[in-house]
Amino acid sequence: MTIQEQYDLLEKTVRGYNPAADFAQIRAAFEFAYKAHDGQKRKSGEPYIIHPLAVAQIVAEELKLDSESIEAALLHDVIEDTPATHEDVAKLFSPTIADLVEGVSKLTRIQYATKEDEQMENLRKMLIAMSKDIRVILIKISDRLHNMRTMEYQSPAKQKQKSLETMEIYAPISHRLGMQRIKWELEDLSLKYLDPIGYEEIVSKLDEKRQEYEDFMQRTQIQIDDRLNELGIQHIVYGRMKHPYSIYRKMFNQNKSLDEIFDLFAFRVVVENVGDCYNVLGVIHDIYKPILGRFKDYIGTPKPNGYQSLHTTVMGTDGIPFEVQIRTREMHEVAEYGVAAHWKYKQNGQGSGTEGRYEWVRRLLENQEGADAEDYIHSLKVDMFADEVFVFTPNGDVQNLPAGATPIDFAYAIHSAVGNRMVGAKVNNRIVTLDHVLKNGDIVEIMTSKNAKGPSRDWMKIAKSSEARSKIRQWFKKEKKDENIANGRAAFEAELKHCGIPMRDVISQENLPGLLKKVAYASLDDMYAAIGYGGFSAQKAVSRMLGELQRIAKQHQQEKQLLDAAEVKPAEEPRPNAPKKVKSEQGIIVEGLDNCLVKFSKCCTPVPGDDIVGFITRGYGVSVHRADCPNASLEKRTQPGQEGRWLKVSWGSDTNDSYPTTLEVICKDRQGLLLDLSAALSTTNTFVLGINSRSTEDQFAMFRIEVRIRDSAQLRSLMNKLNQISGVLKVTRPAG
Repeated sequence: MTIQEQYDLLEKTVRGYNPAADFAQIRAAFEFAYKAHDGQKRKSGEPYIIHPLAVAQIVAEELKLDSESIEAALLHDVIEDTPATHEDVAKLFSPTIADLVEGVSKLTRIQYATKEDEQMENLRKMLIAMSKDIRVILIKISDRLHNMRTMEYQSPAKQKQKSLETMEIYAPISHRLGMQRIKWELEDLSLKYLDPIGYEEIVSKLDEKRQEYEDFMQRTQIQIDDRLNELGIQHIVYGRMKHPYSIYRKMFNQNKSLDEIFDLFAFRVVVENVGDCYNVLGVIHDIYKPILGRFKDYIGTPKPNGYQSLHTTVMGTDGIPFEVQIRTREMHEVAEYGVAAHWKYKQNGQGSGTEGRYEWVRRLLENQEGADAEDYIHSLKVDMFADEVFVFTPNGDVQNLPAGATPIDFAYAIHSAVGNRMVGAKVNNRIVTLDHVLKNGDIVEIMTSKNAKGPSRDWMKIAKSSEARSKIRQWFKKEKKDENIANGRAAFEAELKHCGIPMRDVISQENLPGLLKKVAYASLDDMYAAIGYGGFSAQKAVSRMLGELQRIAKQHQQEKQLLDAAEVKPAEEPRPNAPKKVKSEQGIIVEGLDNCLVKFSKCCTPVPGDDIVGFITRGYGVSVHRADCPNASLEKRTQPGQEGRWLKVSWGSDTNDSYPTTLEVICKDRQGLLLDLSAALSTTNTFVLGINSRSTEDQFAMFRIEVRIRDSAQLRSLMNKLNQISGVLKVTRPAG
């Protein structure tokens, strides 16, 4: 299919569900993206524009979003991968579209499955993006779906990394947003690369038995169809096989082969109204024998993402169990397209999401405050991706909680005051322990007392939902600060002792600032308090500090070696006929030393050809200065206690390709001055790292130019070239 044909298909798809869309703007977005990505190729060798077109097609075909979303999908990579800016997109299209494109770009830069802290921050970014404008994540999921569809062109390592990220993040978010079709496809495509043998085995076995399975589904479909037609119930019925990942998970969890898994089939009955849903349920239970404990009413108690259906598992006439889902047309739209089904189309085709649908996103963000990274990711997966249980208050109000929830979760879901005053609980009118696991349909009553001492620290281990744990943490944080600091300090010191680290190393004035930075707390007391109330763990604090302490110890050892080497004079001169080979570091030879850490001072930025001296720093090896730098003046070198720290250094024969240095240019301000400076830098083939400029009230301009230079000869040539520019008064190299 040509690029033009692909665009025509996109337009046709949008016209099919939104004839009022702004097609002139969609065409403009396509042409802008086409031009911006001109010359760029994908790994497959196709022109890059194929990808934004495919993402826009998914946004239109699978999610049926508004024209703003189609435009943003076409433009989703222009800010990231082309010279186009947020301002360009805002000016040509609209600030909303520019924000959508930038939102998707920010999520693109996220690298998952790295450190827990980074993953936590990235998930938080994604949730914030979702709470501001849900379309950002819908476009991002469409982008990921197309990337997964074309994953065969990536390296095996990239395939595994992206598939794991998709399975852990994007598929569950699609599930939480109710987008089941996309979720299934993402899971299947990920499995294909994460366990190619397992995936292939399932697919090939399903292909082998395809005819047998299709015959069974057709027979069952006809049975249901005929009975509902007899009763005059308007309906659509169809069957489908469970998708490969769903089967794979069942095989893995239940340790069974494909032949041993029976509920491979699911049938959907879509009817006109809610009354018919319950009528059809009665008919299904009349034709087939229901399997006890496998009925769920998500119409009476919808899932948080809006999903509604009746689910029942029955035994077929052939002795094969299968699931039946019964729902209305509107429920079916929500089940297939999730939040996208709630999208409202205005007259001009610009979309606006229904308010309040994404309140759960904000709740997730709030509940994570004060949690450490590991707890954040764990609880997020429980809250976002786990199954739910529906339980009732004695008044008949429904509370939905994560699977495995306890009375503690229920109490805090009602109100933090109820949880803090809880002394016991009744389930179905019987007193139970606080770690009792709640089941669907339980009636839960919380017993409270004004004299209650508040939550116990053990509750943190029992509570399943992050909302309950967050509220317990807040209570301890507020009520027991001194106790938290004492407990946290004791736990921290015990862990230090266990690892053989003396406390004096931690509280040393030299080490403490760096160590606090590693644990991200302003003071030790803040860290102790967090350990005390459960927001951070002593083990994690010590493991993060350990690396920093080892680095400091290594630097001290290196510093001592440098000072020792500087004091030791060679016993005899080497013979002229046997010259000693000296290895240079970054082009610098340090007299009498090999393999020592070298850094170039930022105060004078030396380059090859400059006269240089070396200074032994505390913990950072040898710092190289220009001999004319004020920080390396004779006065500085002869200060008491400093003499032994200065070394002779010289440029080696194996210098680097280039070195960073800085020039300051003072000019009489005029129009076109920056253009002339840029031309001089270009004609001398100078690599520019950055230019800063400022003008003064008396019509002077000062430029600070950071460049990369091979040697002093190239630097002199550049300075001469700059001096020849009209209006340039002085070109200097700053030092000190």
